[in-house]
Amino acid sequence: MAAPETAAAAAQPSLVDRPLAPEGGEVAAAGTGTQLSLRAFVHSKRAMTGTAIIVLMGLFCFVGPLLYQTDQVTVNLAIANSPPGPGYPLGTDQYGIDVLGRLMVGGQSSLELGFAVGIATTVVGLLYGAISGTAGGAVDAFMMRIVDTLLAVPTFILLIIVASMFSLSLWVIILILTVLSWPYTARLIRGQVIALRSREFVQAARSMGATGLGILVRHMVPNTLGISVVTATFAIADSIYALSALSFLGIGPPPPFTDWGTMLSNGVNNLFNGYWWQVYPPLIVLVLVVVAFRQVGDALNDIVSGHRTDVVRRRRRFRLLPLSAPRYE
Repeated sequence: MAAPETAAAAAQPSLVDRPLAPEGGEVAAAGTGTQLSLRAFVHSKRAMTGTAIIVLMGLFCFVGPLLYQTDQVTVNLAIANSPPGPGYPLGTDQYGIDVLGRLMVGGQSSLELGFAVGIATTVVGLLYGAISGTAGGAVDAFMMRIVDTLLAVPTFILLIIVASMFSLSLWVIILILTVLSWPYTARLIRGQVIALRSREFVQAARSMGATGLGILVRHMVPNTLGISVVTATFAIADSIYALSALSFLGIGPPPPFTDWGTMLSNGVNNLFNGYWWQVYPPLIVLVLVVVAFRQVGDALNDIVSGHRTDVVRRRRRFRLLPLSAPRYE
């Protein structure tokens, strides 16, 4: 009597032979996951490396000035262009201002703008795209034509034109970057919502009498948060880069505002005089921050897309998976 049961058990695949299901939320096929997992994020080397750099830079820019206090306003030509040494770890600039202290203060402006644009872009794009995808029909077509119009506007060229006509402040740059950046997020969210409309849990909610607003709030928005977080990280990196580029061209916010692009613009003029400490520190910090945000964004994108290579490799390394375990690449 036990033979049929034994045969049936042998026909069933073992737990280790089954594909890994995305953690958290609804089970999705390989390559189509839409849920973020803290465990997958922690196990991603790129995500943790980028996050560590971002946290360290945040502490450097916001906590550093409390521990290393400098005068960033008074001009002291007696110590102008001093090389790194005692009292001035990174030297001074052409105005006699401590470069290390200016590096901290300049980073505050860059990070504040990046996070402000990233959060605002994500919120506006998420709501707009979710509403458009859920509504469908003529409403969706009209809302997407607005998005297409904004996407046709060259963001950086418009910033240069506006900066040439008016004196830009940090908040004006944040507003312009947000207005011109949220359509990218909205288009991605709208496509995800359209894919979710035909899923079983949405159909079940409709059959149970859920309204369009209820489906939007309870199902569409939560299931698109993963993509929203990914786009937010890229928006932060692009915003920091845009501010630095404007300041480097000399059309950023006027003094006493300072950021890493302004430091680069001032330092490049003295680079051939041998004052390397006025150029390389802001350049290195800017590259590190932008690359760190992009690394986090790439890692989050892999997790959302179902590419769980870091988790699978670690489990295979400790013999928790067979060598033939599927890899979502």
